[in-house]
Amino acid sequence: MSETDVHPSHFIRDIVLADQESGLHSGRVQTRFPPEPNGYLHIGHSKSICLNFGLAEEFGGQCNLRFDDTNPEKEETEYVEAIKADVRWLGFQWAKECYASDYFQQLYDWAEKLISDGKAFVCDLNAEETRAYRGTLTEPGRPSPFRERSVKENLDLFRHMRAGEFPDGTRTLRAKIDMASPNLNLRDPVLYRIKRAHHHRTGDAWPIYPSYDFTHGQSDSLEKVTHSICTLEFETHRPLYEWFIAQLDIFPSHQYEFARLNLNYTVMSKRKLLQLVKQGVVSSWDDPRMPTISGARRRGTPPLAFRRFCETIGVTKFNGMTDIALFEHTIRNTLNPIAPRRMAVLDPLKVTLTNYPEGKVEHITAINNPEDAAAGERQIPFGHTLYIDREDFLEDAPKKFFRLKPGGEVRLRNAYVMKCDEVVKDAAGNVIELKCTVDFATLGANPEGRKVKGVIHWVSAAHAVQAEVRLYDRLFTVEKPDGDKEHDFMEFINPDSLRTVTACLEPELALDAQKVRDQISANAQLPLREEGSGVDSAMRPMYSSDLRVQFERVGYFCLDEDSTAEKLVFNRTVALKDSWAKHK
Repeated sequence: MSETDVHPSHFIRDIVLADQESGLHSGRVQTRFPPEPNGYLHIGHSKSICLNFGLAEEFGGQCNLRFDDTNPEKEETEYVEAIKADVRWLGFQWAKECYASDYFQQLYDWAEKLISDGKAFVCDLNAEETRAYRGTLTEPGRPSPFRERSVKENLDLFRHMRAGEFPDGTRTLRAKIDMASPNLNLRDPVLYRIKRAHHHRTGDAWPIYPSYDFTHGQSDSLEKVTHSICTLEFETHRPLYEWFIAQLDIFPSHQYEFARLNLNYTVMSKRKLLQLVKQGVVSSWDDPRMPTISGARRRGTPPLAFRRFCETIGVTKFNGMTDIALFEHTIRNTLNPIAPRRMAVLDPLKVTLTNYPEGKVEHITAINNPEDAAAGERQIPFGHTLYIDREDFLEDAPKKFFRLKPGGEVRLRNAYVMKCDEVVKDAAGNVIELKCTVDFATLGANPEGRKVKGVIHWVSAAHAVQAEVRLYDRLFTVEKPDGDKEHDFMEFINPDSLRTVTACLEPELALDAQKVRDQISANAQLPLREEGSGVDSAMRPMYSSDLRVQFERVGYFCLDEDSTAEKLVFNRTVALKDSWAKHK
């Protein structure tokens, strides 16, 4: 963050501020971001990342990146590396890289202490029986028939569990708290379960694994975390979090909860996102239609847009739904001052200028970015034959259609006023060419005696660079695809979420792409022009998606990693306007 940035106030920030001013923990601030490595991070995680790292940054503290890797069947090293890349890309660097698996031995020792203190027991109930004994929100639970085993027997059984002498699922270690508690999390929760699963870090060393609840608070305590920030669904887990810390008499980390980020027109469940990948609905976790951070990166979203978006939505205690249009609006506002302007024709229609000499080429001066004088200018070739976008011409145009029509005039962006004199069609009646003339007196000047309202973009046919352009749209057609109990979320897939076209680009875009390829091949870092992004260019790798441009009158696009010297590929990041607003 730049020194001029104002830190938005919210209730967690106020707590941290008050704790620091009171001298709690000697004024030290230690946070952590603790993802489970069972999938790629999604947009919802960006709020927690910005909050945890942002608070540590503001108050001169530290933030750890800790992987809560206690569920080996779903966790992979691939996800660990992807998470680290995403956090770095967002502009943050952790103080320590930690893993819950680093603490497996300490957690085991603490479990034995609870047993020795009469606070935990080995239970032989299976999962179904355990649920039945647990009770409901309106009925108290029943004690397990194994709850009163002696300390000696519990220690002996637990050590045999550790030695791998019992089949999976036959026994658990449970805390001995209160089966009548109105908080179901305190009804003798499971601390360990027998599970022979290969762990991505510890291999086959452990046939038993601790539960999330038994791991999380103690991991915070081991790392001396002062402010453990979680989403609201963990609010009812806080008493258990505090119970473990009290019973073990360890560093008193404290948990605070905030409302998670929910976006419409998408799903955030990692299970459902994995289903989209496995069933081939999307190409990968970083498919630009996915709500993953890597997907948004590949689509061209700048990291600063994430930080601004999280600041805009704020930190509250109330769950709600955020309109994805707000995120798209933030992306536009972030890209507008930094994205160079280029011309690209997505659906080319040939235009022959009958009064422009064949073979003649002139170069038209164009401003790279009207929002940034330092971006300079470029020269665009102009010749006898052009391409314009097909949607910029209508043969039977309504009265208020200010683009090109037979006998009508339009301004070619940065160039001349052009008049349509003749429409050429094929045998099927399709328009295949326009024959036009230009007014040579209108380069940089208004035509005399008439007013021309329309302005359209173009490219010189002789100099056009062909490219594959992927027009991405929202992946789902309804606001809450996973909110309908009668329908599976897959039923709401948008069939038009990806449309691929062959476009004609101005040649400057080929030069832009070559510069990016040269920097990547040289392992260079992209000099950032996002003032206040907080991103140290020396800390993060460069991606092809760092080439972000505005196709004039069309939208914002980025270079995709599939691009080569022989074939350019661009992804649409976001249109210039919200095309979905009219559907609401």
